[in-house]
Amino acid sequence: MSLDWIYYAISWILLTWHSAWDAIGVPVGAVIGTNFAWILAIVFLVVTVRVILFPVFVKQIKSQRAMQALQPKVKELQEKHKGDRETLQKEMMELYKKEKANPLMGCLPMFLQIPVFLGLFHVLRRLDPDKQNKTLYGWTADQFQSASQAKLFTAPIAGKFGSTADELASLGANGTTVKVIAGVLVLVMIATTYLTSRQMILKTGWAEDPQQRMIQRLMLYGIPASLLISGAIFPIGVIIYWVTNNLFTLGQQQWVLRKFPPPVTATAKKATAPAASRNPVQPAKSGGLFGRGKTAPPAPVKAAAPKVAGPKPGAKPMNNPKKGRPAKRQG
Repeated sequence: MSLDWIYYAISWILLTWHSAWDAIGVPVGAVIGTNFAWILAIVFLVVTVRVILFPVFVKQIKSQRAMQALQPKVKELQEKHKGDRETLQKEMMELYKKEKANPLMGCLPMFLQIPVFLGLFHVLRRLDPDKQNKTLYGWTADQFQSASQAKLFTAPIAGKFGSTADELASLGANGTTVKVIAGVLVLVMIATTYLTSRQMILKTGWAEDPQQRMIQRLMLYGIPASLLISGAIFPIGVIIYWVTNNLFTLGQQQWVLRKFPPPVTATAKKATAPAASRNPVQPAKSGGLFGRGKTAPPAPVKAAAPKVAGPKPGAKPMNNPKKGRPAKRQG
């Protein structure tokens, strides 16, 4: 009962968007086996949630920038308190508090979307024509009936990869079609979830803090791997929500990273410093890497030395009088 307000909120947003698309003229009936009014209602549920959470996303980016700036100090603390994990954790917490950096802020937008995900999961799971209470959470009987018959390429949005024969029969769905559509969507969901995490890590780099690095690994590998199993129990409508949310995140992150590029980390500076020091020692290597190989062959300069030696043989007749002159002086 404590989550009813979430179910009411999710239902209200879905029904509002569905009514809006219906008013605009999007067909309510199936076109190419798809009820686009309901699919678009789910897509714009994502848009609505992401717009509401945009200020939180901005705070997430600022927190990540602050964490990056603190990496040198974090590394110093790790070296100073090596072997004393308790003191290290205490010092790091004090550092984060002093610099107003929150290590968990990077996961906050995802955590805030969990209630939305659970709410949509619950609402779509109820889309069973055999349900008696069809007007729960503000639905009308007609809206409930329309949503329970909504499909994506003939697969009901309330169906899932692991639907039982009874569930498929109540939805009037073909088991093979539901498994194919749900299976493809689960793979897309896994791929886009991995890409969203990879995109951010490639731009910001791996954290020096072991806890932060562990969170990064969990986001990059753990969550996508878990979706391979849990995706079987997600209704198709929920997977549509997840994929749309991932695509929105990819676009949003790309925009933010271009608009506000991450600062050069101390690790990157250290990586470039040796390269710079090697240039004067081994100019040939730096020339090859940066395309200076064409100008690098100052072998002709060295050939200038042989040119000095060259004139000597040509100047032998000149050397004779010179030799003669000192001879005269001696005489």
